[in-house]
Amino acid sequence: MSFPSSLSFTSETSSAGVREQLFSLGELPGVLWTPAGAAGTRPLVLMGHGGGQHKKAPDIVTRAHRFVTECGYAVVAVDVPAHGDRPKVEEYDRLAAENQARVAAGAELAPLVAEFQAMVARRTVPEWRAVLDAVQRLGHVGTGPVGYWGVCLGCGLGVPFVAAEARVRAAVLGLGGALASAEAAARITVPVEFLVQWDDERVPRADGLALFDALGSTEKTLHANPGPHGGIPAYELDSAVRFFARHLG
Repeated sequence: MSFPSSLSFTSETSSAGVREQLFSLGELPGVLWTPAGAAGTRPLVLMGHGGGQHKKAPDIVTRAHRFVTECGYAVVAVDVPAHGDRPKVEEYDRLAAENQARVAAGAELAPLVAEFQAMVARRTVPEWRAVLDAVQRLGHVGTGPVGYWGVCLGCGLGVPFVAAEARVRAAVLGLGGALASAEAAARITVPVEFLVQWDDERVPRADGLALFDALGSTEKTLHANPGPHGGIPAYELDSAVRFFARHLG
């Protein structure tokens, strides 16, 4: 799999001190946020969006703006296959339909989701590494320390990415399970903040705790909150800002 060495920017806007640049890297659509008027090297956070979402989902934009305005970071997000501005993938649609039928027939959802995410990760890990290469060539980003943030699908795809990418120095992960990710999680040694929703209806609590346990990091913190899969408290963003500030500078 080969990619261009540089980004092609398609639009640019600025608001509230944040510069937003939409780009493509070959066929990969993405977005880069940086401080308005930024120049020189700075930390960079790559964000993985959730299932059924896209690179500019509201929660992604909110977190990106906080990392930019409060920390001076660059933030990048990319549409994963079959999401956002990327075309549908016939194989994924077929598997989704098959999985729905299996669940309707009594199968457990978590193993099916884990199998699907492991398949998609084989494609997204090289894509995200190529995006990281291209973004770090920009004069207003540079080769500063890198962080990763991703929950739900962003965790399922993020664990193998963080395990494979030596530039990542810290990661916020969560709402994911160990069924597909335990082996990759064991190779992660950077600091991790891990989010679990205690009443998660999609990821069994035991599976989420098993993924936290599987992480090879000596510095890892479990943040468990009551509520369903989509109920991460707003104050966890405050914690993520502090976490990255501590580890990325």
